[in-house]
Amino acid sequence: MKKYTTILFFVFSSMAILAQSKQTKSADNLFDRYDYVKAANAYKLLVEKGNNDSYVLKQLGACYYYMNNTTEAEKWYAQAFTSKQDADTYYRYAQLLKSNGKYAEADRQMKVFAAMKPNDPRAIEFIKNPDYLSKISAQEKLFDLNKLEFNSDKSDFGAIQYNNVVYFASSRNESRKIYGWNNEPFLDLYQSNFDEQGATYSKPTLMSGLNSVYHEGPLTMTRDGKIVYFSSESFNEKMFEKNKARKVKYGQVNLFKASNDNGIWINIMPLPFNGKTYSVSNPSISKDGSTLYFASNMPGSIGGLDIWKASVNTDGSFGTPVNLGDKVNTTEDESFPFISDEGVLYFSSKGLTGLGGFDVFSFSPDKMQLANNLGKPVNSEKDDFAFTFNKKDKKGYISSNRSGRDQIYSSVVVIGNGQIRAIVSNSVDGNVLDNARVAIFDADKKQLDRQLSNPKGEVIYSAKNDRSYVVEVGKDGYVSKSLPVTVINGGEFVVEAKLDPINVVVTESEIILNPIYFDYDKSDITTLAATELDKLVYMMSQNSSLKIYVKSHTDSRGTDDYNMKLSERRAESTVNYLVYKGVSPKNISGKGFGESELKIDCHSKCSDEDHAVNRRSEFMIIK
Repeated sequence: MKKYTTILFFVFSSMAILAQSKQTKSADNLFDRYDYVKAANAYKLLVEKGNNDSYVLKQLGACYYYMNNTTEAEKWYAQAFTSKQDADTYYRYAQLLKSNGKYAEADRQMKVFAAMKPNDPRAIEFIKNPDYLSKISAQEKLFDLNKLEFNSDKSDFGAIQYNNVVYFASSRNESRKIYGWNNEPFLDLYQSNFDEQGATYSKPTLMSGLNSVYHEGPLTMTRDGKIVYFSSESFNEKMFEKNKARKVKYGQVNLFKASNDNGIWINIMPLPFNGKTYSVSNPSISKDGSTLYFASNMPGSIGGLDIWKASVNTDGSFGTPVNLGDKVNTTEDESFPFISDEGVLYFSSKGLTGLGGFDVFSFSPDKMQLANNLGKPVNSEKDDFAFTFNKKDKKGYISSNRSGRDQIYSSVVVIGNGQIRAIVSNSVDGNVLDNARVAIFDADKKQLDRQLSNPKGEVIYSAKNDRSYVVEVGKDGYVSKSLPVTVINGGEFVVEAKLDPINVVVTESEIILNPIYFDYDKSDITTLAATELDKLVYMMSQNSSLKIYVKSHTDSRGTDDYNMKLSERRAESTVNYLVYKGVSPKNISGKGFGESELKIDCHSKCSDEDHAVNRRSEFMIIK
């Protein structure tokens, strides 16, 4: 990942370099100027001349570390370890080993670091999660990645799409001056049109009005397309610090705002919380435009770069930046925040437990749970960052240097992950019901999850695609319901569980429910009958001593013998249903009465409605 998006920029006030010197001072000066390409060459020259001091080897490793050449960095760090190093060097070496996929050796180096600094948060986190690799590797695949066709042979990263236009940062502009950090041209902002029908991208072009002679990018845009926030250099505002001894000016990453005037970006201005002693970068604006998220190492940071947010007021002013705290930020770097339309924060971290380098995490501020590693293939042993996602289109973008340089990949949701959202309410007045019991079962009736509905009456369950589920909902004083749902295409499926309040008439001898009717010549419990029987289940659950005698009847059609047997089956079905729902067999019994106790004694003159009334069950209190 490009370090110039996160820390100091610099420019030389004099390009004179004492290449002739064989002392480390010359190489150190280049290193301190962040001119790592030339610094590496200078340190290598010292090694070739016989200087194998561990300091020189470690500095050489550091040059390649900052240039993201992890293979060379590991090589030189390993040679430096012929003598004992400080704790942070062991930590950095462990991270390099992880970035090169050498997890076992990385863990050994982390144990050395942890022994030297047992109270360091990084050591505590490592000891707490010894099996982190297997846990992350076992996570369900969430996205498919595809490298985009418009990537160049230089660095491309930070893509985000608005209205079928993709914006990103790139160093492909060969006419720009070369940046000594990585020997590539300075960054510019580009755009490419996305053809949804053909799923193709146009040839990228430079954005008009935002690019300067300095680095630019990435950006974020309000949904109406009228305001853009983007990263650039503090040199634009002549904000920098001079070091006369080294003949260098040190600048910072700053955030700027611009307005869209008929397709032209105007009124470019710096944000008020920029500074010349800290960086402010990588912006992301919320859907409603009221909150700006960004990365910064400003005072108040937990360590390195942190994720911050600031309110954007209706008059265009900004609130005081707020650090997102230790559920997101660590003593290492956190950067590249992206706030989705649903309020989920995606960001990259080097401090949270990951596969190596920067890993992408998600965090839901309203749930205040720990950040979640997105797993493979979003994350790799290399730097993975600048993740963006549109839930509606099930598509986004991610940047990664897993191929050797920063490149952009599309991230497409793996169809197979959907969501069930149960909403529990009172069927009479429509009021939502919190603390209702909601259980999710699969097609084999295996319980997968059990939750209580929140104050909005909701329960959310992450479900697999092309699977059938049953949602069982219950609450004291209401009739339980069992609702089927099938999840397809990874979408959200809303289950409206409208529970009927239990209103039952109880006399000295009988519990009077709404009529329990049976279909003609059938003994099966109908859906309507089940609703009424569930009321009885609830009443008996509240009074364990209550005993009920079920009387089942038929209409007058059919022979007396046949009707007696049919009513017996109906009594048996009713009793079995109640027992299945949890009523003790000791508290329920029943008998069929055939057509001997007709409710409407109409015989051959009965209408269909009369016959239906006669096909019933009644519930007598016997104790």
